[in-house]
Amino acid sequence: MKDARRWLLLALFAPLLLFVLPIQASGLLSIQSENNSWAGAEDGHFTNGAEIRWIFPPKEGHWINELAAFLPGWTANDVDQAAYRFGHQMYTPIDISATTLVEDDRPYAGLLYAGLSLANNRAYKGWRETRSLHLDLGLVGPAAGAAKTQRYFHHVIAGDEPRGWSHQLNNEPIVAIGYEHAWLKQARWGGMDLEYGPTAGFSLGNLFTYATSGMTVRYGKGLDNTYNITSIDPAQDVQIFGQPGAGLRWYVFAGLEGRYMAHNLLLDGNSYTDSHSVEREPWVGDAQAGFALEWDRWQMTYTMIWRSKEFSQQEHADRFGSLSLSLRL
Repeated sequence: MKDARRWLLLALFAPLLLFVLPIQASGLLSIQSENNSWAGAEDGHFTNGAEIRWIFPPKEGHWINELAAFLPGWTANDVDQAAYRFGHQMYTPIDISATTLVEDDRPYAGLLYAGLSLANNRAYKGWRETRSLHLDLGLVGPAAGAAKTQRYFHHVIAGDEPRGWSHQLNNEPIVAIGYEHAWLKQARWGGMDLEYGPTAGFSLGNLFTYATSGMTVRYGKGLDNTYNITSIDPAQDVQIFGQPGAGLRWYVFAGLEGRYMAHNLLLDGNSYTDSHSVEREPWVGDAQAGFALEWDRWQMTYTMIWRSKEFSQQEHADRFGSLSLSLRL
């Protein structure tokens, strides 16, 4: 079984690793931690996430530019920034001490993935338009290693032992394609930069399928060409970084997003095998607020997210926090 899992992981991630080999020397290294505890919430549901990103402007002739030339609505000159992403997430019911199946709460699930993102940023006549395209490949199931990860971490912090991972979703490869578009009005207010406007997007694949729309606002010093508002799956991150500046730059942000969820593997259960599942809510909303601090080559971002009920048996809305640290190299 262990050998089979190793071969499955290799088959999923080897092609992506081949793309990563010609990484450019200059770019932005970003590490993100997502957890209920960052928002002072109880453990359960979206329990933990971690992602590492390498964000860079692809040079002329880079394979990513050639890829963009084949994408609808993109050209080889449209990619201002690209990102390689590697991440891990875990989901559990609220009661992790139960050894029996908790039928009225969300399934145990681990998610391991690698992804590629393309971003385009254009400013004109007091407006800025950003768009991003995301491709993720990975797997859900025991091979993602979430059970061992949570058990080890709870042992280190002397937390409750998670006893229900035997009921987690089965191994299943995942493919996800996501798109996010924002139209942002730029202005000055109170001697600071102000930016606000609508967003829209979608996701397709066996992990998530949904359509989304929302509104975002940022206020602070030195917004320039940056745009970094962190979200938690299934919502999509959009990260665009301008040139580093001297001194302290900062901004606060807030946003609302609504999604029509046509499919969520993490709630609907496995596609081709029997597994635990719950009745998914088709309409889900997020509210988020946070701040970002930039100093020379460093940036720190904190986001708090409030999410409405995702399935019918859920007793109350969820709250998560996200903390990211980035360094320009």
